[in-house]
Parts: sequence; structure tokens; C-alpha cells
Amino acid sequence: MEIIPAIDLIDGKCVRLTEGDYARKTVYHEDPLEMARSFETAGLRRLHLVDLDGAKAGKVMNWKVLEDIASGTDLSIDFGGGVKTEEDVRRILDAGARWVTVGSIAVRDELRLLEWFERHGPERFLLGADVRDGMIAIGAWTETTGIGWRDFLSRYLSHGVRHAFCTDVSRDGRLEGPSVGLYREMRETFPELGLIASGGVAAIEDLHALNEIGCTGAIVGKAIYEGRIRLEDLSGFL
Repeated sequence: MEIIPAIDLIDGKCVRLTEGDYARKTVYHEDPLEMARSFETAGLRRLHLVDLDGAKAGKVMNWKVLEDIASGTDLSIDFGGGVKTEEDVRRILDAGARWVTVGSIAVRDELRLLEWFERHGPERFLLGADVRDGMIAIGAWTETTGIGWRDFLSRYLSHGVRHAFCTDVSRDGRLEGPSVGLYREMRETFPELGLIASGGVAAIEDLHALNEIGCTGAIVGKAIYEGRIRLEDLSGFL
């Protein structure tokens, strides 16, 4: 299982929200590039980079941070938040991101996303399946749809998606442990899907639990920033 550190961006700074609430924001680092370099120095190879300003505004905002990290490290970056247009997709990939993260648009404009798949290949996109009470949540988690995660993932598997990350919104930023039961059910329902778990990871033991049920990756944010998991503790997963 691959460990994927997260950098969430507001005003160009590394922050974490609790349960996606912008009013419950903590700034952890002023310089995202320095943070990304510390992950790379520790031997990590990937980065989950989220433009929270973009997600809220409905358009990508933190272009410079993406460009700086992509040019200043060798990390494989997935980037998302406010991606709405073909120009956004091209610019993200041209800036050096390996994957474009898509979530809300997969619900709101499936036809447009399928056009992007046709132009760039579905393998260049990382599907976000964020869940609240079993339903897909979109719009920086401000809107819970009536679409169940099974229907959502099944639809995009049929469109060629092979990797997705899932955040249980109720767990994110709370350091109370990940939704192992939900991820186990996803793995059993869609064994062909490369599933990346996100949200709630608080200790190394949580990562071992996710590894045991077959998750291909785990996104870790607040636990690293608050010292619950030290970067050197991740050596067993490298």
C-alpha cells in the first residue's frame, strides 16, 4: 500500500479542515513546497494536492503552488479542486501533475468528463468518491447527492476508471480512525478497483488495517502535521 501525504491549500498555505468545514481551519505550514520536499526526503513518492480555494470558488486558484511543487520535486502529484474546463485539465497536466482529481464534475457533468477521458485517457484522472451517510458528497462536501457510492463507482468503472479515492466526510480531520468497514465493503464490491482510503487516519495501526483489507493507497494529512505519525514511521510502507 502506498502512503500519499496530503497538502490542502488555502491562500497558498498548507491547511487542514475538520469534516470539510472551512470555518474549522488550521494552518500548518506557510510554504507548501518546503512541506512537499520534506515528504520527498522521507522517501514518499506521491502527493495529494487539493486546491480548497478552487473547490469553494468553482475554479482553480492555486496554480503557482502546483507549478512550484511539480518543478521543485519529483513527486507524482494528483491535483484537484475547482477543475471545470478542458483548459484546466491541460494546464494541470502541462504543469507537471500526473493525475487530475475529479469529483463534483463526475456527478454534475458526466458527458464533459467522458470527453476528457477520450482526449487524455481515463488513466490520467483520479476519481474522488467522497461519502456522507452512504451518499456521494460534492462541492467541497457542501452538497450531499442522492447517488449511492455503489452506483457511482459502478458507472465509472464501466467508463474505464481503475483507481479512486474515497473520503468518509464524517471522519476527515477528526483523527478518530478511518472507516475500515466502508473500505472493506468497497473492496469486496469492486475488487478490480484500486481503492485509496482517505480521512481519519490517526496512527500507524490505522495504516496497517487499511493495508490488510487491500487498499492500494492511503492519504494521510492531519496525523502527519500533528505528529501522530512521524515520517520516519512510514519506512515500513516504502
